[in-house]
Formats: sequence, structure tokens, C-alpha cells
Amino acid sequence: MPLYHMSSKKSTQRSRYYAFVVYPESAPENWRDILQQTGLEFAISPLHDKDLNADDEEKKAHWHVIAVWGNTTTYATAKRISDSVNAPIPQALSSLKGYYRYLTHKDNPEKHQYDESDISTLNGFNISNYEDLTRHEVNKLKKRIQELVRQSGITEYSVLMDVLLDSDMHAEWDVASNHTIFFNSYLKSRRYTKDER
Repeated sequence: MPLYHMSSKKSTQRSRYYAFVVYPESAPENWRDILQQTGLEFAISPLHDKDLNADDEEKKAHWHVIAVWGNTTTYATAKRISDSVNAPIPQALSSLKGYYRYLTHKDNPEKHQYDESDISTLNGFNISNYEDLTRHEVNKLKKRIQELVRQSGITEYSVLMDVLLDSDMHAEWDVASNHTIFFNSYLKSRRYTKDER
């Protein structure tokens, strides 16, 4: 997982993005609350409880955590945050997007694949603020939104946008707001089809 800076002089590291690992047995019970109270943005992986070592032994269950600062900050500052939840040494990230994908092993098919919908966030973390989605990723989100519309019987764009906002579906909200013509046309067509029944 070469997505972070390795440095013998950690005290000189500076980054906006750091990652660390939290273990259930050593973390305080309220570790998420502790992180939330910092006001920093966080992304937390699903619990990695199906990872294997090279010898096929199960790894200890753990969460991968991304912490985001508004400006570059020092390793010492990041370590204070990781220490507050009894997490090992934080790592300065070279690629926020790459590490975010690692939260579910998206680019590591040889590893257990975790569900992206199980990633949790704190204090407004939204990966779409830090990355440009590929066309494939946008289309995948459009399909997810279309399935939501069909399942929920939504026929108004404003209702769709409110549902996405209220459900904290940040990436979906972003895609829907940038594809207004497509979703307006689709919803209008559903409205007329419904009226004709």
C-alpha cells in the first residue's frame, strides 16, 4: 500500500491528509465521538475483519481512517489525533483519492472487497470535494440514483435532491446536481407515464 510518505524524519513531515489504523480492542468506546469533536473531516473504512496476512492467517480487525486538515499540518499534530484514539503512527498520504479507494480495497482484487456504502464520514468529509470522478464512476452513481427514484416513486427533481441531501448521499447529490437535464427529463417522463396509467 505505497500511498503514504515514508520518512525517517517524521517530525518534518507536512501534509493536509493523514491516515492511521484503529483497532477495536485498543480504541476507546467513543473513539468516533473523540474524532468528531476535533472538527476535522474524517473518512472511516468498513471494519476490515476479513483481511489476510501473506501466510493466509487472519489479520486483526481494524478500521482505516483518513483525517483531513484545512491546511498542511505537521506529523506531531496528526499524531496527537491518532494518539487520542490509541491508534498507531499516522502516515502522511501522497494520494487522498488512492487511499480512499484502499478503504474498500477497490484497486486490490486479490484482497477482500468491502462495500463502499459502508464507508462512514465525520464532519462533512466528501470525497467528491477531492477528486474528479471517472465517466464510469459517474455513470455508476447515475444508475444508483435512477434505482432510488424507481424504488421510491420520486417524480420531482426537488424531492430527489432533498432525499439525497437528507440521506447524506454526497457523491450522488453532486452527480444529480451536475446532471440536471438528464434527471429532470427522466423524472418528467416518469410523471407522464404515471399519469397515463
